[in-house]
Amino acid sequence: MNTAQQRKMEDNRLDGQVERIVFQNEENGYTVLRAKVRGHKDLVTVVGTASSINPGEWLAADGEWIMDSNYGQQFKAQTMRVSQPDTIAGIKKFLGSGIIRGIGKEYAERLVKTFGRDVFDVIEHSSGKLQNVEGIGPGRRANIKAGWEEQKGIREIMSFLFSHGVSTARAFRIYKTYSDRAIELIQRDPYCLARDIRGIGFRIADEIAQTLGISKESELRARAGLEYVLQEFTSSGHCAAPRGDLKTRTVDLLDIPPDKVSLALEYLVENKRLVRDEDQKGRTLIYLPKLYFAEWNFSKKLTELNDGKHPCPKIDFKKALAWVQKKNNIQLSKNQCKALETAVKAKVMVITGGPGVGKTTLVNSIIQVLQAKEMKISLCAPTGRAAKRLGETTGMFAKTIHRLLKFNPGTGGFIHDDRNPLKGDIFIIDEASMIDQILAQQFLQAIPQRAAVIFVGDSDQLPSVGPGRVLSDIIASKVIPSINLTEIFRQAAESRIVTGSHRINEGQLPEFPEAGDKTSDLYFVETEETARAITVIKKMVSDSIPKRLGFNPIEDIQILTPMQKGELGARNLNVVMQALLNPRGNQVERFGVIFREGDRVMQTENDYDKEVFNGDLGRIISVDEMNGDVLVKIDDQNVSYEFRELDELRHAYAITIHKSQGSEYPCVIIPMHTQHYVLLQRSLLYTAVTRAKKFAVIVGTQKALGLAVSRAESRQRVTTLKERLQSQKT
Repeated sequence: MNTAQQRKMEDNRLDGQVERIVFQNEENGYTVLRAKVRGHKDLVTVVGTASSINPGEWLAADGEWIMDSNYGQQFKAQTMRVSQPDTIAGIKKFLGSGIIRGIGKEYAERLVKTFGRDVFDVIEHSSGKLQNVEGIGPGRRANIKAGWEEQKGIREIMSFLFSHGVSTARAFRIYKTYSDRAIELIQRDPYCLARDIRGIGFRIADEIAQTLGISKESELRARAGLEYVLQEFTSSGHCAAPRGDLKTRTVDLLDIPPDKVSLALEYLVENKRLVRDEDQKGRTLIYLPKLYFAEWNFSKKLTELNDGKHPCPKIDFKKALAWVQKKNNIQLSKNQCKALETAVKAKVMVITGGPGVGKTTLVNSIIQVLQAKEMKISLCAPTGRAAKRLGETTGMFAKTIHRLLKFNPGTGGFIHDDRNPLKGDIFIIDEASMIDQILAQQFLQAIPQRAAVIFVGDSDQLPSVGPGRVLSDIIASKVIPSINLTEIFRQAAESRIVTGSHRINEGQLPEFPEAGDKTSDLYFVETEETARAITVIKKMVSDSIPKRLGFNPIEDIQILTPMQKGELGARNLNVVMQALLNPRGNQVERFGVIFREGDRVMQTENDYDKEVFNGDLGRIISVDEMNGDVLVKIDDQNVSYEFRELDELRHAYAITIHKSQGSEYPCVIIPMHTQHYVLLQRSLLYTAVTRAKKFAVIVGTQKALGLAVSRAESRQRVTTLKERLQSQKT
């Protein structure tokens, strides 16, 4: 090899120590870093893709030198390989980078000072020696050891995924789910990722399967495809899928012959991974087992409860009614009186109705009458905000259903169930339209047989985000006493929010005030262009509404939009609002999103370890680079998220209308545009308007507003709860 060839090879290779990571996209591994390279006086910029890389590590890269017009000379790497640092400076930098929980810059200094280059070996094989270092006791030693094993496991998973052409952003979630068996389980059945890991869909799992040599027409793939398609049905709110629809969609997804799908379906049913049943219309339905048994168990328990004797001693109802009306200086309507009488006689009942019809007054009256008879009453709601509001309106303590049932980390279920029921005489559950079939079943199984249950909600709102339409199905079954409050009380009738929402529910446009009228609480601002709509919303949030009504732009004003996507979708509006309301501060970027101190955020899944649940809202109060975590205030608790857990959070300056269920906000702004065409329907607009406590503005087009009002529920859910309840009674 001549000198020129050798120099060319050296020009195409780079070795050095990583000093700092300038940027890394966790979705695709694209990385910009600065490295200390032999033969270069200044730090060198390296760009390329890597599954995982940290300051202090030794980098070996192959590629070429380029001249970037904006950033100058860079090394563009085709491949990057990293190994543990072996210099004292590199080890300090690596340990101090935050990759291992329990070690920051200070403890990195102490560890290296004590153990030198042997520090990795000590952590790996002799972690007891760590307690020789000042400040490290048994607790911190255990954290460091666990953090070391965790980072090793995560990096192995990242490298495995990366080698199969898949992004590594979900590696931590995979490690949390499968621990050190992750790679073994993925190699055996890569489709487990689609079943078990949020954020990894079937297509990603399918890509891995193909690189592992799994045939396109394999039974494993056909079974996984069926389960995935059925899961998609349930994600749309269905409890089951008609067999024909399920098979057709699976054939389209997998591009395989129908007979392969039929064989896979028979296997899954025979092995009890899916359940087959017929409904009263003669359709063959396919269920996920948990949903089949959730419907069946719920209907059985509700019927058994309903058939029992009310725990309340006999009441002279006329005297009780006169007493509670005098006590509160109120006059209950005819329907409210009927509901109150039912509540002291029926073991299970439903109270439903829209805004301004006196549900709160009625519930308070029921509570007072039952408490006078020394009944122990428990109040709950599906979300933290709904529970908080229920507590405020009743003056009693209310819990979320999850906190009432108490999560059991040992079993993954709840502490309270049919074997260990809750204690109490009367259970009142508010915002019952939000309860999905699984949670409804878990709640009901924990109710003691002697107790009474009162469901309170608005059946005209959107159904639950999860599968089922529990409240509507209970009412439709006519098996349980149900009172629908319809009379709007005089004071409420002065609110256009109240009267407008009732008009929407009846298929009519709300009556909006004349131009210049500043006495209304519900307005419509017509804007055809989406860019103009965004400009109008920005001005309302930052200027006109706070000036006129004194609302805090971040705390009091909530944008509710039909969907996530599009210019007027939640994702884009959150970017716009963050730049407008919270443009500067300590921040961290993860999963392509900037999280900044002061940001309004929402929890997107149930996290029982943290005791936070899907839909909980909070504010980021600190971003700690050294410890690698973000502190979020949610209700009255401060919740810590490691940076790699931030995919559980989403910005919440704007949220979808579905996510707003069970909540009230002082002011709501509702974009309603034809770009939302697919989702425009009456219950969506009705739910959005009824979330406003004091002030609501709809921004959009007359056409979109008209479409929403005119379209009743466009897509019925496949559920069989109504039929099961009726069959239990026969």
